[in-house]
Parts: sequence; structure tokens; C-alpha cells
Amino acid sequence: MVSRSYTNLLEIASGESSSLGWFPRRIPRVVTTSGIVPDLDSASSSLSSSPEPRERTIIVANQLPIRSQRLHGSGGWTFSWDETSLPLQLKGTTADLSSMEFVYVGCLREEIPLSEQDEVSQTLFETFKCVPTFIPPDLLSRFYLGFCKQYLWPLFHYMLPLSAELGGRFDRSLWQAYVSANKIFADKILEVINPDDDFVWVHDYHLMILPTFLRKRFNRVKLGFFLHSPFPSSEIYKSLPVRDEILRSLLNADLIGFHTFDYAHHFLSCCSRMLGLSYESKRGYIGLEYYGRTVSIKILPVGIHMGQLKSVLSLPETEAKVLELIKQFSGQGRTMLLGVDDMDIFKGISLKLLAFEQLLLQHPECRGKVVLVQIANPARGKGKDVKEVQSESNAMVKRINETFGYLGYEPVVMIDKLLQFYERVAYYVVAECCLVTAVRDGMNLIPYEYIISRQGNESLDRALDLSSSTPKKSVLVVSEFIGCSPSLSGAIRVNPWNIDAVADAMDSALRMPESEKQLRHEKHYRYVSTHDVGYWANSFLQDLERSCRDHIRRRCWGIGFGLGFRVVSLNASFKKLSLEYIVSAYRRTETRAILLDYDGTLMPQASIDKSPSQQSIEILNGLCCDKNNVVFLVSARSRNSLNEWFSPCENLGVAAEHSYFLRLKRDAEWQKCIPAADFSWKQIAEPVMKLYTETTDGSFIEDKETSLVWCYEDADHDFGACQAKELFNHLESVLSNEPVSVKSGSNKVEVKPQGVSKGLVAQRLISTMRERELLPDFVLCIGDDRSDEDMFEVITSAVNGPSLSPSAEVFACTVCQKPSKAKYYLDDTAEIVRLLQGLASVSEQSLGTFVPSAVEQSSLALPTG
Repeated sequence: MVSRSYTNLLEIASGESSSLGWFPRRIPRVVTTSGIVPDLDSASSSLSSSPEPRERTIIVANQLPIRSQRLHGSGGWTFSWDETSLPLQLKGTTADLSSMEFVYVGCLREEIPLSEQDEVSQTLFETFKCVPTFIPPDLLSRFYLGFCKQYLWPLFHYMLPLSAELGGRFDRSLWQAYVSANKIFADKILEVINPDDDFVWVHDYHLMILPTFLRKRFNRVKLGFFLHSPFPSSEIYKSLPVRDEILRSLLNADLIGFHTFDYAHHFLSCCSRMLGLSYESKRGYIGLEYYGRTVSIKILPVGIHMGQLKSVLSLPETEAKVLELIKQFSGQGRTMLLGVDDMDIFKGISLKLLAFEQLLLQHPECRGKVVLVQIANPARGKGKDVKEVQSESNAMVKRINETFGYLGYEPVVMIDKLLQFYERVAYYVVAECCLVTAVRDGMNLIPYEYIISRQGNESLDRALDLSSSTPKKSVLVVSEFIGCSPSLSGAIRVNPWNIDAVADAMDSALRMPESEKQLRHEKHYRYVSTHDVGYWANSFLQDLERSCRDHIRRRCWGIGFGLGFRVVSLNASFKKLSLEYIVSAYRRTETRAILLDYDGTLMPQASIDKSPSQQSIEILNGLCCDKNNVVFLVSARSRNSLNEWFSPCENLGVAAEHSYFLRLKRDAEWQKCIPAADFSWKQIAEPVMKLYTETTDGSFIEDKETSLVWCYEDADHDFGACQAKELFNHLESVLSNEPVSVKSGSNKVEVKPQGVSKGLVAQRLISTMRERELLPDFVLCIGDDRSDEDMFEVITSAVNGPSLSPSAEVFACTVCQKPSKAKYYLDDTAEIVRLLQGLASVSEQSLGTFVPSAVEQSSLALPTG
């Protein structure tokens, strides 16, 4: 299929295409082979008649699902599918995926000479739809063996680099290699992607910053990422010097997948603690708001390829191997316990051996009757730690066999070579119990393979002299620290560090009644057989499609540099407020209403001194001196604080405590916008808040005249947010019969009288001006948080209504680019101050020729409640 790659970002922004239609100006190297890409003329002429392309997904992983072998003599290469590769197993596993086209991007296991790379690229794309990523050997070593395996892999498995021997210290040059390798992957994807239609699915920790490169090139790329390793807790992750860069890069994906809730929770906690982002669950989906984009979180463990495993079970080689193993073990009255692990420091092989040694020591009756077969696959990485694990394991095996073995009996059989898949399956079939005791592992599909293998088939049943009606059985002992553990509720879960507990679990597995083994097996088989790799892939791609559904309806643009790049995605009608435009509207209007929030709008949220600056006072006075203006400061703060801070502003209207109190000028009496409320509810709410204050370090209570606010901005973010949810529910329960509303805001929980909101003063101001026959032709409202949305809603709903002039210019403006009912935004408080300063300057210039307006001539008084 021809790739519709864009080569000019301006074409995307303008919606125009190049003179070649959607065909790329530069034909990608990997698709220039005859027979793949027709000549340009024929390609262009056939576009109108060509059928709609099938839905296509680009699978990106560190390695291609390809086996390659150098041909002797001819010097060429032969390639074949690697059937055990997860990216390949996604294809055709369900009816939903069988109609989808997949393109694979990744590295080959063998190094391809530079002179042969073009030919290999052509062959792989023509035959397998694979796009090989060629990384120079030195860069590949520093990227994969260096940063990925020596730094990221140990850290994500909870090993801190406390010394050079433990995982290795952070090396900036290795990080640069990681960045460079990810950039090479991105360039390869750009050669084949059609950004309007294709989905891109990136896999695992090797490519965690790839989303930034893709999002930077195509703001609306449909991008998913799945992490197959654990994601560490924030206490571990925050030790990573490039922690923010990786987090922000992952957040450039539309959907991020994890095997377990623990891994997802750790990621969300890191985003919260380090980037200040909050998340929420919407109709069962967890979402992070990131610059107007909702980044969805997917929690679903991967499954196995049922069809592939069942076909291996049906092989005659498998049956022959099963019979051989039965003769070797069952035929001599011995029960096999099986362990299948990679030879690395996190698989817990030595701990398993210690536990088995303990079993033989505490239960002499097991000697001669129980054998532990440990299949140790070659390690994927290299280093001193791998050699140490290997030598330690071999020493333990030797010691156990010398202590408890005798002629004709070896308690431990160590197989330290790579077995054929059918051989491994045969061991699964014969093993009475499978032991997976890794100290930390992302998922680990060994238990799933064991369960399906123990289910067997008719051919194996005949070989084992079993009737088709014989119930199948299996027993699993699994570590609490592996990703598959939560989904295997019938397994015996253990702490692998507790040697005694693991030994007891082995003994329990051996002594378990047959009926219980059958029940546990049936429960596991139902889950594993229905949650296979096809189910997992289809579910992920469906959620990815859902997450990208509104891309076309959003305005997107990129901000930031380097790995700090991110895309702002907002409604098409949401735009930045132009200073020139609003000043022009301000000049030509005569009856103006201006509503301003204080905290976060005129005063930065992070400011320690919350009192207004002299500059702010002068700007407000400049606006208030214009008799065409009615200026109100609308704040959640108490009237005492506002009265003290803004006493120099004689003509400034002030609404305090979310508009419960209001005054028109400095010397005017405070009015109440609603009838006098009963505040006896405070006697109920305050003790509850005090309880949470005592148990939440850094929190405090702000007691206002009309409301109570529990603030936790100085508390631990996660604990404070957790306590806030509990407090919110607690207060709603105890105050259910009181005339109050409980609101949750930024780092606070507030209880206030019902009907009180900032929208109240906006509504009262506009309606009263209408009663006085003063129809505003200019309305400006600026705020920064949820409480200000009520004001935005009031003034925007008044447009084209009787309360405003037919030609009214209405500006509802929020702070920062975020979802809002406002139509405009400004980036920060500094821009707001500059805007108001510009408006005040216009008013000051007009004072010399000013003619009293209707606002000045008519006394504006808001009626009390």
C-alpha cells in the first residue's frame, strides 16, 4: 500500500496538499523497489479509482518479528517470521484484527553491512511489510546494552544505582545515545506513515521518548504506547535525572498501557508529584488532562497466542518429548516441579533454589520423590551481575545435589541452554507444579503457557492414558511481584524473599487434594483462554481509536523545545486574546462591565505574599477612573482581607467570599447577594475538618464568615488528595440536610451556603444595568479556576440576549490553555497585567476630553437579597 506521508507541516496547518496530491515529495528509501511503488504518473492518475485503504497500524518495537540468517556462499540473507515474537502475534488473532494491515518497524538481531541495507530494506518491506531500523553498532551498544539494560531496566525493577556495580550510575552520553536511537526510529516511521489514517503502537521502555518525536512532526498522530516492564514507584523513579523528559514524552501519546493497576498508579503518581497533573476516572476510563489533551490510561495484562500454543501441543515432537519425560520422572515415581526463567538478577532463581533446599531439609519424605527442573534461558543482557547469578545458581545446584542426591537421583536438574518451544511445552505438560518466583517482573507469561499446556489435547490424553472426560489439573506458585499475579487468583502467591514461605508453598502444592487442583486449573483456564493476546490487542486498539476520535475537531499546535515539546489541543473556538483587538473594542465602546478574579489572575498562585502590588493598585485605579467602566473584583477571599488590600481603590466594586458579600465602592456598605444564611452548620463541619487536619500534615482550615475551607496545598500531594476525597464524602454525608454545598477545588475542600457562586455577581450586575437602561457594549471577565467558570457561563449566555447591547463585545478569558467555558485565554498573570495596563492607558488618555456617560449620570445600585 502506498504511504501518504506529509512532508510539509504548513500543508497540514493549511489543509492543502502538495502538487502530487497526497503522494510524498521524497519517496521513502524502503519503498522505492519496483513493484512496491508505481511511477508517479500512474500513482497520481489511479488515486481517484483506487479503493479505500484498509485500516493500518504501525507496530514499533525494539526488534522486528523477523529471524535473519546469512547465506553461505552467495553472501545474501534469508528471512523468516519469528513466530514467538509478540508484535507478530497481534496479527490475525481475532476477526477484528485479521482485516487490519500491520507494518512493523524495528531493528534486526543481526548487523547488516551498510552496502546491503537498501536491498534488505526492500526485501523486508516487499515480503513482510517490515521496515528495518539500522542503528550504527557503537550507538546500538550504548543505546541497548548501555542505557536500556544497564540503567533503565534495573531502575524500573527497583534497583537503585547506589554504586557502579549496582546497575551503573547515570551516564549523560548513554542518555544521548538513547535519544539518538529513538530519533532514528522516528525517522523510519515518518517514511511510511499516513498521519491522517494510520495508528502507531509503540512498545516498551526502549522507545519511551519516541512519542515526542512523532507528536512534534504530526500534532494529530494517533499514537499508543504500551509498557511491558514494571513502572516503579515515585520514590524510585524520581531518582532518574531525566525523569521529566521521559514523563512528558510518554504524555505525548494518546493512550498509555500498563499490565497492572500498580504500574499505572505509580505512573499517575509520578505525573502528579513531578508535573502537578491530576487524573480522574470518566465512565470507567482513567484520563490525564495535559494541555487540553486527554491522555487515556489502559490497564490490561497481555495474554498468550492460543492458536500457536495449541498447534505446538499437537506436534508429534511434543508428544514424543512428553513420553520421554514421563519415563524419566513419573516412570520412576518422581514428581516434577518446574521453573522457567531467564538467567538474570530479577528472576529469583537462587531464592527458588534456597526454598527447594529448605523443602528437602524440612520434609525428608520428599527426597527421592520430588525433582526441581530449572530451565534457565540465556540472559538477554550482559554484565557482571549476569555472570554472578549464573555462578551462584550453579554452586547452589551442586550443593543441593551433593547433599540430598544419590546414585540415580538428582534433586535439581539445571537446563542452562535455550530449548525449542515444543521441548518447553513438553515440560509444562509433565510438571505437577510450576514455580515463578521472580523478585520483580513486568508480566511473565510462563504461568499462562503452563495452564494451557496442562489442558492438553486428545492426542496427548491418549499418550498419557487419560480419557477425554478426565478433569485436568495444575498448580501454580507465583511471586507477588510479577504482573500476571493479580489475574491468577487461584495461584499460591508468595513473597520470594521469604524462603520459608516459598518452601511451605511448594509443600502445599505437593499435598494439595486432586479436587482442589482441578478447581484451580478450571478457574485459570477460563481466564487465560478468553484473555489471549488477540483480546488484549483488540481491546488496546479499540481504546486507542476512541482516544483519538476527536483529533480532527480540535485545534492543535506545538509549544516547547526539545524533549519538553508538547501539543496544545483545544476547541476550535478557543483562542488567545489579542491585545490589539480588545484595545480596539475598548476604544469604541461606551458602557463597559469588567469582572476580575484575584488569586491566580491578578496574583500568581505561587506567590507567597498574597497582597496586591502597587502596580496592580494603579492599574485598577486607572480602570475605575474611567466613568464608562464598572469594575468588580470577584474573589473567594474574606471581605476583611479585600477591604484592607484594596482600600486605595475608591471606585472599585468588590465581591467577597464567592459573591456572598458585595460593595459598589470603597465607602459603600457591604451588601448580601442572597438572604441571610444560617451558619449553624459550621458546628457540624468544623470538627470533621479538624479531624482531617490532625491526620494530614501540612493541611489547615480557613474559617471565613460564610464558609469553611480545608486547604492541603502544603501537604503531601497524593496523601492530601486522598484525604480530600474522604473529607468530601464525609462532609456531604454529615451535611446532607443542611442548606450548604460541598465543593472540591485545587488543593482544597470548601463548604459554603447553597446558591453562592461567582456567577451570582455577574448575573446581578448585568441584570441591574439593564434595569437602569444601561446595556453594556463591552464585557470583560477574567478568571483562572473552576469557580470562575460560573462567571464565564453567565456572560457568554447573555450574548444576543436583552441584557447586553446588540453590538456588545464579550470577552470571557481564562488563564492558561485548558478546557474552559471561556472563549479566550492568556498564558499567565503577567500577560493579564499587561492587558489591563493597556486598557487603563486608553482610559487615562481619554480623560482630558471625557464626556460624562450614562454610567456616571445614573447611580448604579444593586438590590440586596
